[in-house]
Amino acid sequence: MSEQTLRWQLMWTRLLAVVEEQAQTLVRTAFGTATREAGDLSAGVFLPDGRMLAQAVTGTPGHVNAMAGSVAHFLREFPAETMRAGDAYLSNDPWLCTGHLFDMTLVSPVFDAGGRLLALFASTLHVVDIGGIGPGPDASEIFHEGLFIPILRYASAAGVDRGVRALIRANVRYPDEVEGDLAALRACNEVGARRLAAMLAEFGEAALEPLGGFIIERSRRAMEQAIAAWPRGVYRHRLQMDGFDGQTLSLQAELRLLGERIEVDYAGSAAALPRGINVPLPYTEAYTSFGLRCLIGAGVPNNAGSLAAIRVEAPSGSILNAPPPHAVNARHVTGQLLPDLMFGCLRQARPEAVPAEGAASLWNINLAGQRRLEDGGRRRFAITSFSTGGTGGRPRQDGLSTTAFPSGVRNVSIEILEASAPLLFWRKEYRPDSGGAGRQRGGLGQVIEVQHAQEDEPLLLAASWERWVHAPRGAEGGADGATGSARLLPSGEALRGKGRQTIPAGQRLQVLTPGGAGLGPAAERDPAALAADLRAGLVSPAAARAAYGAIPQHNKEDL
Repeated sequence: MSEQTLRWQLMWTRLLAVVEEQAQTLVRTAFGTATREAGDLSAGVFLPDGRMLAQAVTGTPGHVNAMAGSVAHFLREFPAETMRAGDAYLSNDPWLCTGHLFDMTLVSPVFDAGGRLLALFASTLHVVDIGGIGPGPDASEIFHEGLFIPILRYASAAGVDRGVRALIRANVRYPDEVEGDLAALRACNEVGARRLAAMLAEFGEAALEPLGGFIIERSRRAMEQAIAAWPRGVYRHRLQMDGFDGQTLSLQAELRLLGERIEVDYAGSAAALPRGINVPLPYTEAYTSFGLRCLIGAGVPNNAGSLAAIRVEAPSGSILNAPPPHAVNARHVTGQLLPDLMFGCLRQARPEAVPAEGAASLWNINLAGQRRLEDGGRRRFAITSFSTGGTGGRPRQDGLSTTAFPSGVRNVSIEILEASAPLLFWRKEYRPDSGGAGRQRGGLGQVIEVQHAQEDEPLLLAASWERWVHAPRGAEGGADGATGSARLLPSGEALRGKGRQTIPAGQRLQVLTPGGAGLGPAAERDPAALAADLRAGLVSPAAARAAYGAIPQHNKEDL
């Protein structure tokens, strides 16, 4: 390794620390639990021409990979020569940023002492409210879903634009929280800018472009080498999703491994719907790239160089490329299925390297209602419990239980939720037997029971759940994972997987999230692994007999 290459490596490691501190500043200062507790955010640094150079580890693929292309849109609206120190530019345009109106993206330029643009820092978070109909897929067009903010100058050296501030506050239900989140975006970008300036000064560099050009080019070559290690070919796969109101929708992909690049075409996928489960193309590109990168080039830095090797196409007007003014509020429901679709294609090339399907889409519990106050008044609240199912069995390990793959967000603790809203959680535990049987068992879903803490108050549920009808499918002889469901207790009334519904006063909401599918024949499962599952209560004796044929002999006396 040359002295200059070693120098670049040191600077690259330092730059990763810069963007991670940027993200952690956002976590520490944000008002919403989505950012503070679940990590539903992204942060990164971009070269002056808009190419993403480095991203924080903390964050989600839907934010990071979609944000990778969004800074170029900001530069087209506000060219670099028009930017000034102290500027901050804001948008939540689903088709230019990260896919729905709840996600705010803020871009901040960084200048040297002479006024030369050094870099751009960008960050994204999910605000608690954006007005409109609220969370869920019920809207029929984007105009119902809330405040749409085109790319605009949010702040300058003189402070936040008063008109923009007033417009946002007048259109959201929780203006203080939303404004606090926007302040957190500014703060995290400013921290990134200060740390970058200190880094360049320490290494005696006047600009970021030399390091950026080296890293992006090395990443591009490394990604091309990773693709070349896979068999060339054209692979097709189809996945069925629940859709809305009970109709089955088809997602279809053709994956072309072409030696040094990958092309994905979603022709044949379902048409867009008059409901909010449609996906803007940047979000489709984000989760397609992430699914591929889980298996191809996983160790290559995620930046403009490595992302350039993947090209994604989807017919305009399809559910995976829904143009304005389609509703897109719950775009994650569809978009987070795409890594499983990519796995289905890649399994044909290397069956020994690919996991089985999992729950995929988040099973967020979106609840809203009112709290009675001691003075007789009432105050409304809204909360999102980031809830998850199981992942599919992996080539050498079982699937992960109650894990947010592919989104990467964290489950929010019930203590935080109960402190933030008048909710009472009765249960939150693993769901036994929900993981599909196999040589590698699927990860487990969970059982959640919650109600309003004031028993004479109802709750409004905005459901956006998948794998309700179509289970995660087993692979290479493994069994399917369990589907999810929800009902009221004690009445037992079944609820719908999507749409706004009322939890009546005194009733409890029970949610069963899906389990991941199994990988490989159940008959090949290690008896010791099955015995451990039985001891831990992850698999019941009845399910063990049905799926595996027998209970391990040395474990019978423990049951």
